[in-house]
Amino acid sequence: MTTTDTNITYYTLPLSGLSCQGCVKKVTKALEDIDGVRIEDIDTQSVSLEALGESTEYPLRQAVTAIEALGYQVGYRHYFTLSGLNCGRCVAKVEAALDEQPTVFSHSVSKTEAHVHTSLTADTLIKMVDQLGYQAELATNDDQSAHTDHDATSDIDSDKESDAEPSDSSHNRSAASGSEQAHSSSDDTAKTTNQTTRQQYVLSGMTCASCVSSVENAINSVDGVANVSVNLAERSAIVKGNAAPDAIVEAVENAGYGAEKVEDDNDRRERQQHQQAAELKNFKRSTIAGLGLGGPIMAWGILGGSMTIQSNQDQWAWGAVAILTLLLLATGGRHFFANAWQALKHKRATMDTLVALGTGAAWLYSTAVVLAPALFPEQARHVYFEASAMIIGLISLGHAIEARARANTSKALDQLLDLQPPTALVIENGQETERPLDEIKQGMTLRVKPGAKVPVDGEVVDGNSYIDESMLTGEPVPVSKQQGDTLHAGTVNQKGSLTFKATGVGSDTMLARIIDLVREAQSSKPELAKLADRISAVFVPIVVAIALVTAAIWYVVGPEPSVSYMLVTATTVLIIACPCALGLATPLSVTAAVGRAAEVGVLIRDADALQTAAKLHTLVFDKTGTLTRGQPEVTHVKAINGDQEHLMAIAASLEQHSEHPLAQAIVNYAKAQDLSLPTSNDFNSESGKGIQAQIDGTRYFIGNQAWMDAQGIETSSHQSAIDAMTQRGETAIYLANADSVQALIGVSDPIRDDAIEAVANLQSQGLEVIMLSGDHPDTANAIGRQLGIDHVIAGVLPDGKSEQIQQLQQQGKRVAMVGDGINDAPALAQADVGVAMGSGSDIAIESAQITLMHQHLGALANAIALSQAAVRNMKQNLFGAFIYNTLGIPVAAGILYPFTGMLLSPVIAGGAMALSSITVVTNANRLRFFKIKSNDK
Repeated sequence: MTTTDTNITYYTLPLSGLSCQGCVKKVTKALEDIDGVRIEDIDTQSVSLEALGESTEYPLRQAVTAIEALGYQVGYRHYFTLSGLNCGRCVAKVEAALDEQPTVFSHSVSKTEAHVHTSLTADTLIKMVDQLGYQAELATNDDQSAHTDHDATSDIDSDKESDAEPSDSSHNRSAASGSEQAHSSSDDTAKTTNQTTRQQYVLSGMTCASCVSSVENAINSVDGVANVSVNLAERSAIVKGNAAPDAIVEAVENAGYGAEKVEDDNDRRERQQHQQAAELKNFKRSTIAGLGLGGPIMAWGILGGSMTIQSNQDQWAWGAVAILTLLLLATGGRHFFANAWQALKHKRATMDTLVALGTGAAWLYSTAVVLAPALFPEQARHVYFEASAMIIGLISLGHAIEARARANTSKALDQLLDLQPPTALVIENGQETERPLDEIKQGMTLRVKPGAKVPVDGEVVDGNSYIDESMLTGEPVPVSKQQGDTLHAGTVNQKGSLTFKATGVGSDTMLARIIDLVREAQSSKPELAKLADRISAVFVPIVVAIALVTAAIWYVVGPEPSVSYMLVTATTVLIIACPCALGLATPLSVTAAVGRAAEVGVLIRDADALQTAAKLHTLVFDKTGTLTRGQPEVTHVKAINGDQEHLMAIAASLEQHSEHPLAQAIVNYAKAQDLSLPTSNDFNSESGKGIQAQIDGTRYFIGNQAWMDAQGIETSSHQSAIDAMTQRGETAIYLANADSVQALIGVSDPIRDDAIEAVANLQSQGLEVIMLSGDHPDTANAIGRQLGIDHVIAGVLPDGKSEQIQQLQQQGKRVAMVGDGINDAPALAQADVGVAMGSGSDIAIESAQITLMHQHLGALANAIALSQAAVRNMKQNLFGAFIYNTLGIPVAAGILYPFTGMLLSPVIAGGAMALSSITVVTNANRLRFFKIKSNDK
């Protein structure tokens, strides 16, 4: 459905594949990043958009691509049979009509058929074709299947035709309600309609935040790009969508930079290391050349040597210096000028523009004085070759130190990559051969020897051993593995030899998914970075303008020689204002913080989560599996009439027929005590109450209070014992015969060993801790007291958890939800920050922004403390960069001259600019050594 207002077009797009509010939040976030698109309304079935501007087709297509990049579907995929089309002109006529519709996202037309991806109904398209003088008929499911079998290589989405609607009548509804049909086939569509890829690129030529903005805009302009993250610190980009790699590389090169696609993280690391080594070598060479030439000249001037042109001899001597300086600018400073020229061709300005203007102006002025001193007043015949040389040397020195420090910020990710061995032992025809990891395919049989790392994910088919999985779980005790057990890449085999079948290779291993999460998080941007981006977009042009105004003022009202003063001040402004530190302020902090978090078993999905986690007010914990172990155990037995072991054997004999968790706790207790279970018969159970059966001629009953009441068994005399169990957070189970209660069994879900300490640490950070439970309030409050949690929300059904989060948010609180189960996913998505336990379900982990891979809650306190440290670090960097430029530019322009009679030297400005970048990089790297307060990582 489409309506139009002045320069605003309203679209309603059907959606499918969205199952919860978490999905809605993902789509909303993706659409908010698209210029020219505003969300009017959105739910799991449709989204209403405002597209701004005279041409809305491009932002609309961006919106569709962004949604489908998340794994959801937009609109319908119709398959029509056509008639009446006799030639290529007829086909072109239909294609032109479809192209005129912004809500037709893609199409393929021949003389006999058409495939259309659109938000329009089939009836609308059929009428459109009829108006052209042709006929269109929606194909039946059989037609679509036959077509798919016949021609699996159709131009557009031939493997997606099953998503088309079954009949004309199925579309006689609005676009919003029509999403129900698309949703009916969402499972198939999710697998077949999206050719979304995640591509990595190593970039070159970027020097500042302005460069990042230019590269992002260039990549975003490529058709099929859904999302792009450019990381200045790593000189890399992650691109999501279905865009052609060649088109992305071409777009970056056309913008004046370099891009090279990499296939995987190992390839990326290798190329980045090569690039960093080459950069470091060049910067070192430029530093030596610049300081080697400029240093002696500066020393000459400081020691009293003349820096002016007074004679022909001076002209010859300084002429030789001019040639040497020109050689330096053409070699060590070449990249500054080359990048500045590229920026100028694309009508933008960068850090290199400022350096090139400053050093170039100083050299040109000095050379003009050498060649024609008579054209300048005697006082203005000063040369500044040392300024050009020293600026190149100092800035190159800063870049060299910065490059070395930047390489350290990615060490955490490199350590993850190093967990996976480069080769694997493959068993074929009874023979073992060692092969590179990229040759390992799913289904191959592999062997891992004692002391070796597991190369890929797999399932044990033979052998017994213990595996050190601490890199995934944090548990220091090795885990026993035998036939049927799962192995994960990067874990270490201890003693025995294991034969296993590869079930996950390449990007399908758990380790690869962890690396992907860390990598994407390191490349993402928090809101603070977006502020820096907006400033950087206009910063350099403003600096150039300030330099020109400064030059004009000094030329008009400055003392003689005004030309010299004009040159010195303008050059100093250009040099000191380089925004390199501004561009590095946030990405380096994010990279270091996310990497450090990964080292201690905390996966942070994106930089926004990092920033939000630093501002949390409230932590809501799901009880089961998060604060407790999630495995009920028998914690108390009171034998009333008989021997305890005999009574527990009877209870286990009754409960062995049940799959209820409490029943399993009793059976496990009997197994642990090695009790011999008597035979039971005449078994009968009633769901939610209990079980009865006959053992050795006596009928026994086991269950809750309601079950005892139903059998007419008196329990009031045991109320004090029941109350004591409740106070301890135990669930009371009665074992009785027809006459009386024989035993009381207390079953509880034990509190995790580290939960009490973790809760105390979080509360000490000033956070409100809330426990959310579906238990009876008495039981839940008892557990809350043991944990030291005062605020307990009990009796909450699974579908009510997200509502509780909403209520807390409506009170103005920033809320984090911590959970592990499928039923926690909506609440995790609703929370400002969702935190999933690494042992939890995939859906919970997918819905969360932070995942605790190590099974210690102490990691959560560390994650929050690290987030707070990271945000402080980012603010320190940004503050330093802003203050540096805010104070540095006026001083460079000469604002202090009327009071002190001194001007800032361009050489000092170059050193200060390099120092600002080094300071930012060094400060960000402090996060790599963030102190973990708990031993339980």
